[in-house]
Amino acid sequence: MNKMRNILTVLALMLTVAVMSAQDVVVGAARLDQYVSKLQGKRVALLSNHTGMVGDKHTLDLMIENGINVTTIFSPEHGFRGKADAGEHVSSSVDSKTGIPIASLYDGKKRMPAKAVMDQIDIIVTDIQDVGLRYYTYYCTMTDLMNAAITYGKEFMVLDRPNPNGMYVDGPILDMKYESGVGRLPLTVVHGMTLGEIALMANGEGWLKEGKQVPLTVIPCEGYTHQTRYVLPIAPSPNLRDMKAVYLYASTCYFEATPVSLGRGTDHPFKIYGHPDMKGCDYSFTPRSVDGAKNPPQLNNKCYGRNLCDLNDEDIIAAGINLEYLIDAYNGVGMPVDKFFRSFFEKLIGDGNIRTMIAEGKSAAEIKATWADDVEAFKKQRRPYLLYKE
Repeated sequence: MNKMRNILTVLALMLTVAVMSAQDVVVGAARLDQYVSKLQGKRVALLSNHTGMVGDKHTLDLMIENGINVTTIFSPEHGFRGKADAGEHVSSSVDSKTGIPIASLYDGKKRMPAKAVMDQIDIIVTDIQDVGLRYYTYYCTMTDLMNAAITYGKEFMVLDRPNPNGMYVDGPILDMKYESGVGRLPLTVVHGMTLGEIALMANGEGWLKEGKQVPLTVIPCEGYTHQTRYVLPIAPSPNLRDMKAVYLYASTCYFEATPVSLGRGTDHPFKIYGHPDMKGCDYSFTPRSVDGAKNPPQLNNKCYGRNLCDLNDEDIIAAGINLEYLIDAYNGVGMPVDKFFRSFFEKLIGDGNIRTMIAEGKSAAEIKATWADDVEAFKKQRRPYLLYKE
């Protein structure tokens, strides 16, 4: 009993240190002395959104204050202000505060900037908060811009930010036949890397256009390790509103490829799930049309399902990708497998065998065991590109 108590005490102390250290993290954008001189005299394009903040100032404003010539803003999914729905087309526009043109990379057209835009810049700078999942699209946009930089002979810089899911690796490596807007590189689902590390890996592994490399500079964070429990100061997108949703995202996002609601249009997106025909559930909710979820799945339909809001954050993290929720909903709704899962599922999970295993009645643990080799191989492959202690 004493030995167990001692172990729990040590674990609690480790977690306390990790959480405390998050308060001391200095993001790359705050390290002006490391990058301002590298950008002065150049025409700069900034990929960012509402999360690109240093204290109460946006990185764009800091750049302008320090004499950096920002000629273009690139906006990702959800737009520069971060208010658009998931997958909603975002039009190009002009930043009302600075008058700088905003070139949308999520307007439903080709996700490569036009030559006329690229001709106005010398270097592309990325400063945006990622959440560490392969299907979270900001790294895809960054990769597209790295390819654009190669095509047009431009430089690239990443002002790095912590990964709030950077403490573990889980899931299958993307089978590149499922490459899409939610999966651009052969990463595990939970890759445990920052955007700066992904950029280094894409460059070093020959994953970019024609295996070429872009001239790349990464401005790393200070005070961050991969075990730091970094609490996001700003919600990264409209439906990832708190850290519990960010932690559950690795396990509940797959409902996007099914008729099951994951809580869009409620107060608890990514933290609940349900369907009108789901059996054996007392919990219920009704999705409504709201900002950030204008037409959510099962709009105005009463859904029966599960509420995950009371789960302990550390238990969620320890479980990693937990397919128990998906299996529970599949069994509860009772649809044939090919009606329950759309083809989008393979793009999210990155493996063509998972839906079959679910239909065959395999447990979440049995399915997780099938990607154990991928996890170990990816950990080894990514090691040369890590900027922070594991």
